[in-house]
Amino acid sequence: MKQGQILDAETDTTYVLRLVGDVRLTLSTTLERCIQKVLAARNYQQVVVDLTDTDGIDSTSLGMLAKLSIHVQETMGFVPLLVYGSEDIHRVLESMGFEGSVYLMLKEDSMTGTSTQAVEALDSNEEEIRERVLEAHRVLMSLNDTNAAAFRDLVCALEQGGC
Repeated sequence: MKQGQILDAETDTTYVLRLVGDVRLTLSTTLERCIQKVLAARNYQQVVVDLTDTDGIDSTSLGMLAKLSIHVQETMGFVPLLVYGSEDIHRVLESMGFEGSVYLMLKEDSMTGTSTQAVEALDSNEEEIRERVLEAHRVLMSLNDTNAAAFRDLVCALEQGGC
C-alpha cells in the first residue's frame, strides 16, 4: 500500500478533499486542518471527499470524515458527496453507516477532472493524537448502534477516567 497523503482543491463554490494511499491516524492533524478550513469558509455549495485512490482508511480517519459531513450539514445545509473507487472501501463506508444520511456516495474509477494539491503534513504529539482518536470514535459511535457497540471499549480506554 502507498503511504497516505491528503490533497485538496477549492473554487469559490466547491471544496475537494482527496485521500490517497493508506490513510491512518498519523494524518489526523493534517485532516483536521482541512476540516477546519472547510468549516471556516462556510460558503461552499458542494463539498466532495474523493476516495478513488484510497487503498485503506482507519476508523479515526473515518470518524473525522463523519465529523466533516455532520458539520457541513449543520452549517451549510447540504449532504456532502463522497466518491469511492474500491468496493472494499465502499464496504467499510457502508458498515460505518456513511451511505445516505452522512454522505451521498458515488462510485467512480477516478476524479481526473479535479486538480488537487498536496496538503503539508503536520506532526502531532501523543496527546493531540489521543484527542483526535477519541473525538473521531465518539462521532462514529453517534452514527448507529453497531458503531456504538464496536467502539465503546476503545472510547472507554481513551477517556481520562475510563468507564
